[in-house]
Amino acid sequence: MSHAMLWENLKEELTRCQLCAHGCLLKKNDKGRCGVRINKNGTLVSLVANVVTSVQLDPVEKKPLYHFLPGSKIFSVGSAGCNFSCSFCQNFSISQIPPSGRIPGKIVAPSQLVDMAETHSVRSMAFTYNEPTVFFELVHETAALAKNAGIRSVIVSNGYMSQECLQTLGRRLSAANVDLKSFREDFYKKYCNARLQPVLDNLKALKTAGVWLEVTTLLIPGINDGDAELRDLAAFIHNELGPETPWHLSAFHGAYKMAEHPATPLSRLEDAWRIGRAAGLSFVYIGNVRTLLGGNTFCPHCGELVIERSGYAVRLKGKAGICPSCGITLPGIWQ
Repeated sequence: MSHAMLWENLKEELTRCQLCAHGCLLKKNDKGRCGVRINKNGTLVSLVANVVTSVQLDPVEKKPLYHFLPGSKIFSVGSAGCNFSCSFCQNFSISQIPPSGRIPGKIVAPSQLVDMAETHSVRSMAFTYNEPTVFFELVHETAALAKNAGIRSVIVSNGYMSQECLQTLGRRLSAANVDLKSFREDFYKKYCNARLQPVLDNLKALKTAGVWLEVTTLLIPGINDGDAELRDLAAFIHNELGPETPWHLSAFHGAYKMAEHPATPLSRLEDAWRIGRAAGLSFVYIGNVRTLLGGNTFCPHCGELVIERSGYAVRLKGKAGICPSCGITLPGIWQ
């Protein structure tokens, strides 16, 4: 338990958390929606400032990041808690704090995480598995130490952080993959207990800040995969984030409160891929399934194959990010 960052003290032991767009107003002993920040006698405390539930050496493509150091390994770190309560969460055992309030995980210092990353000779580390915003203190300090060690930092996020959070953390980040779960307000309200607009605002803010950005949408059959919605979502990426922003279309498999919901058919993912390409997006990818259509990276200028992928196996056609035919450098972070 440690003093939290990004909050304000109001009258009579009342605090307001300034970490994410919920802006939780907390009375004494109240916890925020994330379940891991609590008002202790007028002081906001984080229960996960040094708590880690998982560390793993992953392919960077698993995040998914396809235009960021392709073919490399990334040191992934997860903690506990989330400011969303998604009905379809695949990591609910760590993201959703049980009624008992028990926090899973072990105490690990930021310096230990960086030491582990250096031991594996990685070029980057990711804060992932649960929402990184809610273990902000750990991310903030670890990312600073990692940067000093020449290791880039990445977040895999729902994009619901506050402006203060993003401004404080932004200079320490090299890349982000943000879930744009739907392009409908009612989806966010019903399935995530959140709102759409803060996510859209933060996507634009990350892009403006110069953080390399890739977007993921999990297609849930009959819920958020309608053609009209996908066209609106693709148009937002194209117009507000830029046609060079990669869009990952991920297959749904039943989980948590939606364990019995049917999986996404490959044909629907391929339809969505075509919608993204028709909207003018240069890089649209299909994930969580085997497909010949949506795994490779082609040059947007001449159409040449630049990066070939089969699952997490990556084959570069020449130098990373450079078209072997016309020689242009594709958008991304390649070195």
